[in-house]
Amino acid sequence: MKTPTAFRSIRGLAAAGARWAAIAAAAAVLAGCATGPRPSPADPFEPFNRGVYRFNEAVDDAVLKPVATAYQDVVPSMVRTGVNNFFGNLGEAWNFVNNVAQLKAQRSAESFMRLNVNTVFGLGGLLDIATEVGIERHRADFGQTLGYWGVPAGPYLMLPLLGPSTVRDTAVLPVDRWGDPLSHMNDVAARNSLTVLNAVDTRSVYLRVTRMLEDAALDKYSFTRDAYLQRRAAEVRDGAQDGDDERYDLDDDAGQAPSQ
Repeated sequence: MKTPTAFRSIRGLAAAGARWAAIAAAAAVLAGCATGPRPSPADPFEPFNRGVYRFNEAVDDAVLKPVATAYQDVVPSMVRTGVNNFFGNLGEAWNFVNNVAQLKAQRSAESFMRLNVNTVFGLGGLLDIATEVGIERHRADFGQTLGYWGVPAGPYLMLPLLGPSTVRDTAVLPVDRWGDPLSHMNDVAARNSLTVLNAVDTRSVYLRVTRMLEDAALDKYSFTRDAYLQRRAAEVRDGAQDGDDERYDLDDDAGQAPSQ
């Protein structure tokens, strides 16, 4: 039986991603050797990542957190919910594409239904009617799709302004950017305004988490890294229990936080 073209394309992307991740991992090992103490296996770029983390914290303290706090204090909760629903609905199109690429029929159908139900009956996505009627959201991106097809996550990376990532997910950022409907808007002013609004709204959602992190974590960098890697591995594995599918072993996906 001939392999469908779509499957061959996915396998080709997976193979290319695997080669890319292997090269980056080798570079990470060399970088780790040059920095003295042996770094965490999942975080060979730790000295660099910590520097970026400090930069991001400084920008967040100076700009993002104050703006997000003002947004939360001034904008009524109902309006903020509508904004969050609107951007979530925009993301359903890319969720659908990636769930299809992962051959997940039910998740693909539910993403498709969410997009249509909320767009038609939810005033363009301002109302989340789909959740109210029991249609679940299944977030999916291209990094997750590659992970599903066996491309390892590679070393942990802290990106300027964008935050936690991995080698695999960083490599496909242009693809995920292309999958964002906002990137296809011709009106530059409107596109930039919506992008800023989305960033502020997203940051406001995590204000409480930030306060909890500041109160609870002795080393915020390590806590953030370990939590991110575990959550990301769980997303690739769709929350399957350890051992349910050996393809999604946390260590293989660089998602198991190393023992401290």
